Amino acid sequence: MTEDLSPAERYAAARRRAAEQATALASFREMYEFGLDPFQIEACRSLEEGKGVLVAAPTGSGKTIVGEFAVHLALQQGKKCFYTTPIKALSNQKYADLSKRYGADQVGLLTGDNSVNSDAPVVVMTTEVLRNMLYAGSQSLLGLGYVVMDEVHYLSDRFRGAVWEEVIIHLPESVTLVSLSATVSNAEEFGDWLDTVRGDTEVIVSEHRPVPLFQHVLAGRRMYDLFEEGEGRRKAVNPDLTRMARMEASRAYNPRERRKGKMIREADRERERRQRSRIWTPSRPEVIERLDAEGLLPAITFIFSRAGCEAAVQQCLYAGLRLNDDAARLAVRELVEERTASIPNEDLHVLGYYEWLEGLERGIAAHHAGMLPTFKEVVEELFVRGLVKAVFATETLALGINMPARSVVLEKLVKWNGEQHADITPGEYTQLTGRAGRRGIDVEGHAVVLWQRAMSPEHLAGLAGTRTYPLRSSFKPSYNMAVNLVGQFGRHRSRELLETSFAQFQADRSVVGISRQVQRNEEGLEGYRASMTCHLGDFEEYARLRRQLKDRETELAKQGVVQRRAAAAASLEKLKPGDVIHVPTGKYAGLALVLDPGLPAGRANGHRGFDHQDGPRPLVLTAERQVKRLASMDFPVPVEPVERMRIPKSFNARSPQSRRDLASALRTKAGHIVPDRHRKGRSAAADDREIARLRAELRAHPCHGCDEREDHARWAERYHRLKRDTQQLERRIEGRTNTVARTFDRIVALLTELDYLRGDEVTEHGKRLARLYGELDLLASECLRARVWEGLGPAELAACVSALVYEARVGDDALAPKLPSGNAKAALGEMVRIWGRLDALEEEFRISQTEGVGQREPDLGFAWAAYMWASGKGLDEVLREAEMPAGDFVRWCKQVIDVLGQISAAAAGEGSTVGRNARKAVDQLLRGVVAYSSVG
Repeated sequence: MTEDLSPAERYAAARRRAAEQATALASFREMYEFGLDPFQIEACRSLEEGKGVLVAAPTGSGKTIVGEFAVHLALQQGKKCFYTTPIKALSNQKYADLSKRYGADQVGLLTGDNSVNSDAPVVVMTTEVLRNMLYAGSQSLLGLGYVVMDEVHYLSDRFRGAVWEEVIIHLPESVTLVSLSATVSNAEEFGDWLDTVRGDTEVIVSEHRPVPLFQHVLAGRRMYDLFEEGEGRRKAVNPDLTRMARMEASRAYNPRERRKGKMIREADRERERRQRSRIWTPSRPEVIERLDAEGLLPAITFIFSRAGCEAAVQQCLYAGLRLNDDAARLAVRELVEERTASIPNEDLHVLGYYEWLEGLERGIAAHHAGMLPTFKEVVEELFVRGLVKAVFATETLALGINMPARSVVLEKLVKWNGEQHADITPGEYTQLTGRAGRRGIDVEGHAVVLWQRAMSPEHLAGLAGTRTYPLRSSFKPSYNMAVNLVGQFGRHRSRELLETSFAQFQADRSVVGISRQVQRNEEGLEGYRASMTCHLGDFEEYARLRRQLKDRETELAKQGVVQRRAAAAASLEKLKPGDVIHVPTGKYAGLALVLDPGLPAGRANGHRGFDHQDGPRPLVLTAERQVKRLASMDFPVPVEPVERMRIPKSFNARSPQSRRDLASALRTKAGHIVPDRHRKGRSAAADDREIARLRAELRAHPCHGCDEREDHARWAERYHRLKRDTQQLERRIEGRTNTVARTFDRIVALLTELDYLRGDEVTEHGKRLARLYGELDLLASECLRARVWEGLGPAELAACVSALVYEARVGDDALAPKLPSGNAKAALGEMVRIWGRLDALEEEFRISQTEGVGQREPDLGFAWAAYMWASGKGLDEVLREAEMPAGDFVRWCKQVIDVLGQISAAAAGEGSTVGRNARKAVDQLLRGVVAYSSVG
């Protein structure tokens, strides 16, 4: 090919190759055995040109390569790189990967639990750690050149998402930001915001999966393809599945068929039985056996329940499943014993170690947040090595951990979202099934959904075929954020900074369309105003008088209707059995005998009770022998008895003969009476002074004599309607504009009231609050201020601090928690009282918890467990008392330790015992299973 080029073209090509070889990207590519994808090359080139990048690509596509290139650039340029992740497990994993590539001396780790080589040029950390460093003005930020934000789509998380936006907004301008996200449908919008707050940012979107994904439904013994084979993006649903769904829907017993005497022939019944025998939801062991037979292991089965995951492992063990040979079993035991060597034997028994090990040796495991972190990490490592082939996991596994599989199984398409059972979204489906297909190992990945009763194949196809996963900001100002911002930038500049948040950016964008509509409406109003112009005077004023007159007449008419109905209802309440009346209107108008006045005083004459919300409903016998219960609408005017009759005791409303005899007596007794015609009273409008005044003003107005008055009036009515619609749109715009800043103003006002802020000055109380991060930051600060924890021992302090972090998974109907006695119990009670005062204050300042701002009530459910563990009790006793899985216990202990560390820093130098006891409490909590860690 080069022979066809001219000498000049060959020279130019040679220069390009030489230039390419001189780039950092060229040396970086040599570190990998495989070639880079086009989107990775494009992102890396943009980084080398000094631009920030947003990379949105499917799970498993290799977007972290771009983050690793930022690390490479930082080391080459002598700068620092911070690699942030949303969860500690992902930080640990990334730390291990980068240490292997660049050497342990070049890479550090900072999480809530661990600090390893924190002064290294490359530091892996959780996003919260970086946020805290930015607010504290840490010296570690000096020389920072790159920040990688892995899983940046976490900013949609309603509890933690704000942290990502805080970091993006507050990073120094000199820092280049690398944002790595799952495939989101509004990447361009997010990129535009990054461009606004961070400068030149390149958006690189790749929807290409390196390993193609095939979708299946497993029903009975058969695996069906979800889609028919065919070309094009729009694939048709497999007709076999549609037919099965229809057949299932027709299973329900239809009593009408039986009433019609239709008997199903024995042959038809037998055929239907055979068809149904092919459709059932296979058991968990059956699913694994089927996948194994098809060569689709290793597989992750997502079960949206921790108990379900554990039960699935037990079911597979009871079914005698063995997925590992003897060599694999020995390898599993060796690795497990090595990783758990530091755990005492008595704790292993409590943790269910031997049952867990049996499952691992057979190649089967669970993975969920209730497991001990060490156990989870072992499962992850064995799965990646191919020594565990079937994992039953909750959806938390889908969040970032590098555990790809050949197949992903979804048991159901419904999960508990904390409030109700809801269908999983297309975004969640994409995230879960994104684990299927291991790059460089599998030719294709497989997503398998188990057949369930009432399943809709079309709905499943919609989930599988939709790529809508919009990134929505969950940013909300907090008390800690407010004092930190005001301390660094002052109130005015802080307000401006918050208005640059992605939350406000999205709110402002949503206003753009409404603003355009308002603009069009205003143009229309101008046209209408021109069309209603009258040469005799101000027609807008004349139209306003007409509208006021119409509104007043309508109001009086409504009042008249209400009064007439009230009078009619009052007259019905006076009726008695035996009264003869004339029904004025309706289907049963004419002569009638009252059998039961229909008052709410219970049943009469054996007739069933009914709803009396619409007033009395008399039961009457008409002259035409019909017994009917009348309604208030049959009496638009008051009714008076015209005669009275005795109703025989033997009268039976259900007997045609009884009805005929009594109706005949009714006609004889009152048939000759002519009812009084109801005279219409004088209209209220006739005597209304306001109406008289408005009519006089209308007649006196110059425009009243215009020949084109009605034509102008029609234009004026259109003008009025459009004006009203425009005002509604303007109110919507006002509600969405500056929403974040308005919330910030209310928070600042409350903090000023509590003397945390004085204008642009942060008080000593405010400086203490600035060191406290967490959902109940203000409550913690108020407790320190009120010296609630003074004099408490370390274990008692741990119990109190647990109330600031713990949130029970059960509902409000749970039993009252067990609490430590003495000083700790009194302090917990005082914490709840302080929260009550803060809650009232937040209500006064219109700070609402429903908007994600404000202090929730402290939860005392973990206080006893924290107290026992800090007091040195054994794991067996603590877990039994806490009725909590080991993984949850460890996680809550670590969060308590994190807040105790903040409190020891915030209380330092105040002449109190709290800071010292907080440090002691950390030491007493950080033992046994809580201290085990895979890093450091």
